[in-house]
Amino acid sequence: MTAHTETLRRFNRTYTQRIGALDESFLGTGFPLGVSRLLFEIGTGGATVRDLRERLDLDSGYLTRLLHRLGDDGLVDVRPDPDDRRRRLVSLTAKGRTAWRKLDDRSEDLARALVEPLTERQRSRLTEALATADLLVRAATVHLRAVDPADPAAVEAVGHYFAELDHRFPTGFDPGDAAHTDAVAMGPDAGVFVVATSDGRPVACGGVQEVGATTGEIKRMWVDPDWRGAGLGSRMLRHLEAEAARLGHRRVCLDTNGTLLEAIAMYERAGYTRVERYNDNPYAQAWFAKDLSREVTGAAGSRRTARA
Repeated sequence: MTAHTETLRRFNRTYTQRIGALDESFLGTGFPLGVSRLLFEIGTGGATVRDLRERLDLDSGYLTRLLHRLGDDGLVDVRPDPDDRRRRLVSLTAKGRTAWRKLDDRSEDLARALVEPLTERQRSRLTEALATADLLVRAATVHLRAVDPADPAAVEAVGHYFAELDHRFPTGFDPGDAAHTDAVAMGPDAGVFVVATSDGRPVACGGVQEVGATTGEIKRMWVDPDWRGAGLGSRMLRHLEAEAARLGHRRVCLDTNGTLLEAIAMYERAGYTRVERYNDNPYAQAWFAKDLSREVTGAAGSRRTARA
């Protein structure tokens, strides 16, 4: 056991005991923690069963059992979505809203009691430490998955990416027919598009398209501003390099705008070197390339062979 895992495990034991996670009735609600957590999630805003499953990362069968328990107690209502009857909407009943408010109040009281003995300086240290821990644990447990560029999560992520470019570029940004070109170049039959999600929402994305027989181009690299500084950008970049190798590429290239200084610094740290312009992107001001290592291409080749 390393010092890192020992510290994390010790914190888990300490925290779960002190917040009542081990109690059969969490905060005196009459429910264990899992049921209470689901009730709280539903109360923060109506959702579909699929949304709840993705946000809480729950097994479908287990989630169904939890919903049945809440439904049997008259706390939630599950019904088909009138706009798409394949989906099921979940909402709180009047009794459920009362239970949710009680749970929220007791959670607030417990949090207040936990920090009450601390000085203001200690509270600030705790707040900063927990915020950092929360971000890093979330970053370590994001789901990276290849999707069609037309997938709702991909569309949402790229929409945020384009909005940020429009805000940061001195002349703004016009995506033009990017949605169509991405669907062709990074669709399942051509390249790859990857979305990183946490709690069911996209927090990063990127794709690979072919620009030569053995060269792939990394496109649409974006990380949610709230997640920057946690290493998610570098992780996504490494993942895209592995995907490029899986597609048979031995070299990757990319372009960027000169205003995106943090992105340029990340590419340089990752071993990318500047090259001459290789495309007609009107917003590009810097071009980079990198030869993929034998380790990356070898591992990708092994995966391809295993699939065959």
